[in-house]
Amino acid sequence: MSENDNHLTRGIEGSARIYLGHSELSVRPVGLGCMGMSQFYGPADDAQSVATIRTALDLGVDFLDTSDIYGAADISLGAEIRGFGHNEQLIGEAIAGRRDEVVIATKFAARLSEDGRNVVIDGRPEYVAEACDASLRRLGVEVIDLYYSHRIDPKVPVEETVGAMSRLIEQGKVRAIGLSEASAEQLRKAHSVHPLTALQSEYSLWERGVETGILPTCRELGITFVPFSPLGRSALTGALQAATNFAPGDFRASNPRFAAQNLATNLAPVETLKTLAESKGCRAGQLALAWLLAQPFDIVPIPGTKRAAYVEENLAATNVALSQDEIAYISGIFAPERILGQRYAPVHAAHVAHEK
Repeated sequence: MSENDNHLTRGIEGSARIYLGHSELSVRPVGLGCMGMSQFYGPADDAQSVATIRTALDLGVDFLDTSDIYGAADISLGAEIRGFGHNEQLIGEAIAGRRDEVVIATKFAARLSEDGRNVVIDGRPEYVAEACDASLRRLGVEVIDLYYSHRIDPKVPVEETVGAMSRLIEQGKVRAIGLSEASAEQLRKAHSVHPLTALQSEYSLWERGVETGILPTCRELGITFVPFSPLGRSALTGALQAATNFAPGDFRASNPRFAAQNLATNLAPVETLKTLAESKGCRAGQLALAWLLAQPFDIVPIPGTKRAAYVEENLAATNVALSQDEIAYISGIFAPERILGQRYAPVHAAHVAHEK
């Protein structure tokens, strides 16, 4: 982004706060996903990442998302292994001296197998306690604001996992709890044990699967929805071309939606989005985020980036106003049947209940 680029670039200090379900936590409308600073989207520089997080705080971002697994990438992707807990340590460094400015969300349950070659899901109550203590140490904090189960362990009833998570609240180690990539049925079972504050799952113009049953369930139960990959893993920014080649270790290289036979078709509606964005004086990515923010649900998207300029650009989506006609038009050009390919390769879909 150049100095002359004035596509709605400013912070969100004045934005209204959103209260996260069944908790006293409140955040501004757009958070920051930090996963890419440690894995999945090519090389990252720790010093740059720390600087980006600190700039995000300066701009008014007060919701950071991480997980203990970020950095310990699945070897099957050929990704760089930064180390289990790398992303949490990075955030801990970045927020040192500024803890009271930020709501920290982290996750547990996804860990490496003993041989380090695969990701396994562990929702056992004893592991819940162990993982939480380790995350607290790496983050350098006394309490985790929002603690998610990253995936649901099929070998452990979700009620047992959530019961152990609720005990962390009683112990003062966690303020609120949530799930990630859970089905509507799992949400109901978990919520019956302890009120859930948030569900984090993928949602964007490119991925609408949660609209049918999951989002209405969240609304019914008062659970805030936190969309990850709200920019379609950068596809909705307009930065990708049909011939884009992804670097080794880039998650998209193994993702069906980005496969050569699908990508050109999937990017076609992005061109229409770019045209509409230009007419409104904003960027395609800002328009995609504005569409999310305009949905009739309690939503806080967490677009991820390693660069401060893109943080600023994403935050300015809160300044983009959409009419009901524009919302319907954008929804139509990204109708789910127009997007080709599953959102996960089979090896990753296996960990997501509603993808099976």
